[in-house]
Amino acid sequence: MMAAAAKPAARRYALLLALWDSDYARKAYGGYHNVFVAALGGGGEEGERWDCFRVIGGEFPAAEDLASYDGFVVSGSPRDAHGDEPWVRRLCALLRTLHAMRKRVLGVCFGHQVLCRALGGRVGRARSGWDVGVRKVTFVQGQDLAGLLSFLDVDDLPRSASIIEVHQDEVWEIPPTATVLAYSEKTRVEAFAVGEHALGIQGHPEYTVDILHNLIDRLTDQNDIQRSVGEEARRTAAETGGPDRAFWTALCKGFLRGGGRAIDDCGGRPNATAAPEVAGLAVAVADSCFTVAAPTIQLACRASIN
Repeated sequence: MMAAAAKPAARRYALLLALWDSDYARKAYGGYHNVFVAALGGGGEEGERWDCFRVIGGEFPAAEDLASYDGFVVSGSPRDAHGDEPWVRRLCALLRTLHAMRKRVLGVCFGHQVLCRALGGRVGRARSGWDVGVRKVTFVQGQDLAGLLSFLDVDDLPRSASIIEVHQDEVWEIPPTATVLAYSEKTRVEAFAVGEHALGIQGHPEYTVDILHNLIDRLTDQNDIQRSVGEEARRTAAETGGPDRAFWTALCKGFLRGGGRAIDDCGGRPNATAAPEVAGLAVAVADSCFTVAAPTIQLACRASIN
C-alpha cells in the first residue's frame, strides 16, 4: 500500500505594520492587519499563516525566524520613510537583510518608499504636494520585462489601472538595480521592482473606498489637507468608479507566491468586479492570536493599540 503524499508546508508571511490602528479601522475591520490579510491572503491555499509585527512600536521578527517566512509586506504609515526615527532605521536594516536573503518583500505606500531607501534609492516630500484620491496608473510599455519578473505576466499586463493614493512623500530616485514599472501624472514612480524579490507600490492595493473617505475626513479635520483637496479626492473616487482593487490584489498575490498567473486566475483585470468589502469580517480573538474566518488563514498578531 502506497503511503499518502505529504501535504506541502503551509506558506508563512510576515506583515510589518508601520502604523497604529485608527478608531475607524478598529471598529470597521478589527484593525489594519485584517484589511491586509483579507486583501492579500488566501489565494486558495489551506493553512496559510500571517504573523504581524507592529514595527512602528519597535516590534520586529526575530533574526532566527526570518528564513521561515515566504514573504514580507510593509504597510503604509503616517511617518516619513526618509526620517531618522530609530524604528525606521531598523526597518531599513531589516529590508537589506531580507534582500540579501532573496526573500520576497512587498512595500505599500510608506513601505514602497522605505524599501526604495533601504535598497539604495532616494525618497522625500512629493514635489507636487499631497496625492489623495483614486489615480490612474500607467504601466511602462516597451520594456523587455520577461525573465526579469516572474510574477508579472507581461503579455496580459494592462495599459493602466486605478488605485487609491494617500501620500505626501514619493520616490525621488529608484535603487541602482531597480526597474520602474508604473507612473502617473502626479507621481513619477508609482511602482518599481528589484529583480523578482522586491516590489514597491505607491498606492494602496488593500484600501477600500470607505477607508479612503474616512482618511479624507481625518486629514481634513486635522488640517493636513485643504478642504478643496478632499473634495477633489472624493470626485476622483466617484468619477472613476473606484480603484481596480481586484487587479492590484491579484498582482500582489502573484508576487508574494512567485507565480505569474494570479491576475487571470483571480479575475483581476481592471474594471472587473471589485474585491469584496470586509467590513463584516468575523474575527475570533484568543491569546493574542487573531483568526480570520474566511478564507482559511491563521493570523497571529500582538496588536498593541496606541
